[in-house]
Amino acid sequence: MPTDCLFREDSYLKSCEARVVAVTEQGGIVLDRTVFYATSGGQPGDAGGLTMENGARIPIETAVYTDAAKSEIAHVPAANAPALKAGDRVTAAIDWDRRYARMRMHTALHLLSAVLPYAVTGGSVGDSESRLDFDIPEAGLDKDAITAKVAEMIASNAPVTSRWITDAELEANPGLVKTMSVKPPMGSGRVRLIEIAGLDLQPCGGTHVRATGEIGDVRVTQIEKKGKQNRRVRLALA
Repeated sequence: MPTDCLFREDSYLKSCEARVVAVTEQGGIVLDRTVFYATSGGQPGDAGGLTMENGARIPIETAVYTDAAKSEIAHVPAANAPALKAGDRVTAAIDWDRRYARMRMHTALHLLSAVLPYAVTGGSVGDSESRLDFDIPEAGLDKDAITAKVAEMIASNAPVTSRWITDAELEANPGLVKTMSVKPPMGSGRVRLIEIAGLDLQPCGGTHVRATGEIGDVRVTQIEKKGKQNRRVRLALA
């Protein structure tokens, strides 16, 4: 049964009421709806907790997809947590501070990919530091210059919005896809686009802030050579 992924339409939701629809063989708790982002696209799954009707709390360490189509999410409980069964009602709540830091960082990475318009070969979203790997030939990259360009984009306070297009529309516009290693999930008939007004447009299933001004101060901390053409650029919240 597909999970209603509330975070895709509103990444600022911190909690929701939900019903348990299944418990996987590995102990993952599948809900009919959730605010928990599941690990994908270089962004870790949310942590938080599920509160039962009797007040007992089940700590959730992360959330993962159970299928390749990324339609069903399992919430991974801490060891020795109270057991749940199908039909139980819970309140699902995320660790908001951690999520919001990742929203800021993920949006900052989109800006970084706009400053460096090269194919992205990999990436990782962290709570305070993140990275993108670029397919760049021998070229001098200046940390301070890149930081200044990203800061200018952040200061513009450009709105960040999402919309959906069909698989066919994405196939007709392959230039929207910047990532070489991770392809946007297709097969459901539609793909989510993230637009930073006037700055960036690309498919992405991650969580983002509503405007670039929310990102705050970030800086490029390191540029590493990871092969003949691969450059790893690390970005940190100041």
